Amino acid sequence: MMTILVATASLHDRAFGWIERQLEPWFLGLSARLIFSSVLMVYFLNSAQTKLGDGPLGLFSPSIGAYAQIVPPIAEAAGYDVNQIAFMPWGLIVLAGTLAEFILPLLIFIGLATRLAALAFISFIAVMTFVDIHFHAVGAETIGQLFDSVHNSAILDQRLLWLMPLLLLITKGPGILSVDYLLTRWLGSESR
Repeated sequence: MMTILVATASLHDRAFGWIERQLEPWFLGLSARLIFSSVLMVYFLNSAQTKLGDGPLGLFSPSIGAYAQIVPPIAEAAGYDVNQIAFMPWGLIVLAGTLAEFILPLLIFIGLATRLAALAFISFIAVMTFVDIHFHAVGAETIGQLFDSVHNSAILDQRLLWLMPLLLLITKGPGILSVDYLLTRWLGSESR
């Protein structure tokens, strides 16, 4: 009986070891980037577009809608007049949030500065969650809780799932099918 268990364990280790060696250089990073991007890139790009100010440089002068979404009590206190809101810190926070919604999903998608972009996106999600809970006064059912029977709370359950591919990208990197890998190879060949 022990021989059968040892043989089965050995076969298991060889088979899955071979699969792991074949997939290791490219699969996890690529799949994490594509899963994150297919679920959230368009969502965040659309959200960022609602924050643009007027004209071709609207990305750098967010609209009052951006302030209302990111720092609602500040926008309300200013009577929804952007000119009445101090750049430091509120304007800077709104500008950074708007730029992050545009830039970070694209960096993750193409695999450029992937680990930093994923880390920055985790910070963005944390700030977004704080704003949703404290400034938009969402209810407990929207926030959710860990290890409950409800599997689809809009904040805790969904955002924990958003974090998984980002954590994978931070720890494993984007894989060889990424701009990061191409740059590493190119810079490595330049130094020779």
